[in-house]
Amino acid sequence: MARLGEEYNRILSEIEQTISNESEKEIVKQKIMELASLFISNMEKMSDMVDNKLAKVEEKQKELDSKIEKINKSVSEIENDIYDEEENGEFDFEIVCPYCSYEFVTDLNMLGEEKNEIKCPECNNIIELDWNDDEEEGCSGHCSGCHGCGEDEEDDDM
Repeated sequence: MARLGEEYNRILSEIEQTISNESEKEIVKQKIMELASLFISNMEKMSDMVDNKLAKVEEKQKELDSKIEKINKSVSEIENDIYDEEENGEFDFEIVCPYCSYEFVTDLNMLGEEKNEIKCPECNNIIELDWNDDEEEGCSGHCSGCHGCGEDEEDDDM
């Protein structure tokens, strides 16, 4: 901006030196000042427009940052659900009591070393846990996660 002021003063000085008629000199100076004022006014309007657009961009950026933060939090929670349990050796299992059909979730680390039985928190009966990978015939149908039930029915349909 200092350079602009210097150039403006230089132009006025040249007008002073070049034009000898005082009334013409004043008219030219007046018109130069009007032109400079118009130029400055337009620069201020453009600056205001840029400031407004920049403010809108900053507001949108804040909104996007907020959304990204929420997404990162959700992803972090999903990662914790998937990986932290495996890394810590903790696994939650859903169990359905065969006596009262009460569904509950338990951490197998809480069961102790043998992990062969658990007490139902609803009816207090002892539930034997069968970790056999072989499918047993005569499924009781009390589990919510088993998809092996009804395989015989599907075979009958074929």
